[in-house]
Amino acid sequence: MSQTKQIEQKWQAKWENAHIFEADPDPKRKKIMVTFPYPYMNGPLHVGHTFTASRVDAYARFKRMQGYNVLWPWAWHWTGQPLLGASQRVARGDEAYIRVLREVDDVPESELKKFIDPLYMAQYYTNEGRLAVKSIGFSVDWRREFTTVMPTYQKFIEWQYKNLKEKGYVTRGTHPVVWCPKDQSPTGDHDRQVGEGVTPEEYTLIKYKLGEHTFLPAATFRPETIYGITNMWINPDAAYVEATVNGENWIISQEAAEKLKEQEKKVQVKRSFKGKELIGQIFENPLTKGKFPILPGWFVDPKTATGVVYSVPAHAPYDWLALKDLQEKPEVLKDFGIDPEDVKRIKPISIIKVDGFGEYPAVEIVEQMGIKDQHDPKADEATKALYKKEFHSGVLKQNCGPYTGKTVREVKDTLIADFRKLGVADSMYDLPEQVVCRCMTQCIVKILSDQWFLDYSDQQWKAKAKEVVAQMAIYPDSAKQWFNVVIDWLKEWACARTTGFGTPLPWGKGWIIETLSDSTIYMAFYTINKHIKQSSIKPEALKPEVFDYIFYGKGNPAELEKAVGINVDLLEAMRNEFLYWYPFDLRNSAKELVPNHLTFCIFHHAALFPPEHWPKAIGVNGMLMVEGKQMHKSKGNFITMKGAVEKYGADATRCALLLGAEGMDDPDWRAENVSDLKSKFEALCGFASGIVASAKNQEDTVLERWLQSKLQHRIKDVTVSIDELKTRTGLQIALFETWNDLRWYIQRKGSTDAKALGEAVKVWLKMLAPFAPFLCEELWSQTGEAGFISIASWPAFDEAKVDVAAEEQENLIIDVMSDTSNILKAMKITPKRLCYYTAASWKWQVYLKVLEKTLAGEAKINELMKEFAADKDLKPHMKDIAGMVPRVIKALTKLPSDRKANILKIKAVDEKEILQSALGFLKERFNAEVSIYSEDDQKRYDPKRRAVMAMPYQPAIYIE
Repeated sequence: MSQTKQIEQKWQAKWENAHIFEADPDPKRKKIMVTFPYPYMNGPLHVGHTFTASRVDAYARFKRMQGYNVLWPWAWHWTGQPLLGASQRVARGDEAYIRVLREVDDVPESELKKFIDPLYMAQYYTNEGRLAVKSIGFSVDWRREFTTVMPTYQKFIEWQYKNLKEKGYVTRGTHPVVWCPKDQSPTGDHDRQVGEGVTPEEYTLIKYKLGEHTFLPAATFRPETIYGITNMWINPDAAYVEATVNGENWIISQEAAEKLKEQEKKVQVKRSFKGKELIGQIFENPLTKGKFPILPGWFVDPKTATGVVYSVPAHAPYDWLALKDLQEKPEVLKDFGIDPEDVKRIKPISIIKVDGFGEYPAVEIVEQMGIKDQHDPKADEATKALYKKEFHSGVLKQNCGPYTGKTVREVKDTLIADFRKLGVADSMYDLPEQVVCRCMTQCIVKILSDQWFLDYSDQQWKAKAKEVVAQMAIYPDSAKQWFNVVIDWLKEWACARTTGFGTPLPWGKGWIIETLSDSTIYMAFYTINKHIKQSSIKPEALKPEVFDYIFYGKGNPAELEKAVGINVDLLEAMRNEFLYWYPFDLRNSAKELVPNHLTFCIFHHAALFPPEHWPKAIGVNGMLMVEGKQMHKSKGNFITMKGAVEKYGADATRCALLLGAEGMDDPDWRAENVSDLKSKFEALCGFASGIVASAKNQEDTVLERWLQSKLQHRIKDVTVSIDELKTRTGLQIALFETWNDLRWYIQRKGSTDAKALGEAVKVWLKMLAPFAPFLCEELWSQTGEAGFISIASWPAFDEAKVDVAAEEQENLIIDVMSDTSNILKAMKITPKRLCYYTAASWKWQVYLKVLEKTLAGEAKINELMKEFAADKDLKPHMKDIAGMVPRVIKALTKLPSDRKANILKIKAVDEKEILQSALGFLKERFNAEVSIYSEDDQKRYDPKRRAVMAMPYQPAIYIE
């Protein structure tokens, strides 16, 4: 067993035996409750989970060290279709899937056979997951653990839905849903193998006439463009049908006929035929009565909407490109008996005036973007850009009948309603992208009647949800607007399905509350589950009245005891526990959950809890990539939490992930970076151990004061970063920048035996402990300090220990070394002798005055020159000052404002003395003789007259 593994197991056991992460109410201490979305148990925990949860753990550990009473509970999601779908694939003998379980998930052969039982499969992954979470060092209170199929949890969900229904937030109605034909059930986001986040889109169908009694219903999102039609596109090779749809004769694709059957339309197919039968025929615009040809369009996808597309080349880039292709390649038309000259005569019809474009916006944008043909990926970009511009600022022209002069945006809904009244329009729903259920069936849109929905369209509920968002912190702050946008566009959500696991809908026989609808307020259940488990409370005792008392304070505990058999003390303990911990203080998740789970959480808290129990903060992070690609088992780049910890160690895994990104940026897991970090931690171990063993001597030189001062800035920056969930920034400062400070001190000092260095290492370990807990516990135990570093006091910023003079002294040496190295690099020489010349005393007067004016924003050269000319001490130097002032102003623009303020505070410094004190260090660094002079020195070695070039904080340099 490796030394890293031994250290991890040792501290994992010690933490567990000491129960340091088990949190109970303590009225004397402020509390912090952090949560992480419970993971699905249809597979192992992976590095994506690890990234998000590592952010939570770093925050939890940091707050614990700050003295807060911190609770981080954990649970497992078994609800819905994912588990059943996975188990069914094993039962069917899906060899590709079984191979993945064997090779990627590392499931032993003896266990695989048992996976035909989905609950066994879930329990297997839950047990493995728990071990993985412990092995990576997450500071979880396991007494509160549960799964979503536990009967006690299901009683809680029943209570939730009873309340939602009573308040009118669960309604019965007719709405389009994503539907699995095999399961005969709505398919929510987390019950999908492919297509998470995809929702039904409503198309307007314009019924163009073909002959006397037949319609070609063309699907569009832009019904106003009916006035600019020039032709119809039909795919000659696709299968179409003639069908009676609600009593009318329609021609649509074969796939569309099947879809419409699920959308409350009576469809009877009369005959099937290939699209080429329609090419060359003439159809009629139902509004303008204009007649137009049907042309071949191989790009038309029969699986999208009706498979019938009308062409508006003035305003649709794809239509213009397709028409241009036919006009330039007339030979394809002859197969259909179409005269190429007729097609060449087709001209775009302009119907929308839009700023920045002339008559034909689609033609212009195609030319501007250099789009070659309809297969050019830029055509899609052009379509989106033009549609957006026309929708928001386009005005309909004279040829648009009663809608002339109106903007597209204001007229769209009216126009659709008018067209429907006239009988020239209908509608249908379709999915913009492929959706596949976990049972591996292709999903469709079904209009469900008498289905139960969460009524996220309710305007009052939306307003309340926005109140929740307004009072909470969201990290990063830029995500706040995203939540409000999601609240605006969310519509009715099917909250129940008929297959999979979960809580039965209390009033709907055969219906189960779906995956994303039973996971919205369960954070409240964590607060009481410890008592439910420890006291073995039976599910049947958990009547709605019990939860009403715990969460709302309704009812009398003595009467409740008689009714359900839970004693008064236990009821009051659960009530008090809830009141102590709730609301949760932070919930962190990946950004893919903003459009569903996280926003649902906000809605449900708004509906069910008073403002004092609304969430305090939500953190949102990016989606993990692996070697630059999305992680997926089928791509062979799936990395489990367990596998990463075994290969690289817990601390390296956590820190490699946390250094990958913060905010909503996507981190990228790269094996090379993780290996590099593992090596760095091994080096850090030796580095810190060596200091801890030797740091005994009491010293107080300017270097010790510099080290203390630098540490204060690091403490302040790391504290602020973790508080704002900027975990990457916090870790970069704690790990790399502080390490660099310690190394610089050792290089300057030439030894590691100063007691101040040992104390600094202890502070360093504390700052690192939230990120790399195992390594820090091990090193902390070597310092002789008592107890765990995990519950040691977080270092506090101490203004009194900030010494700007000591900092600027070291900055001078660092800058001088940097300038010397740059000169040597440019000249490509090895020095034998280095001479440094510090600035004359009169230059300090000029420098500080320019600095003062710069900080005040008043550094004007003419006014400065007048002021200097009036000073009798400076008058003799006016010629030199004229050249110096612009140089100083330029040099100061490169300095951060805090450094400028520090320099002004400490006034002039004796640069010669400072450099003299570092003489041995400079000689050793450059392996050369070093001499230090002042520009004021009468006797100085200065063969090239470099001294006159010296400026404060920028000594002149001569090299031999």
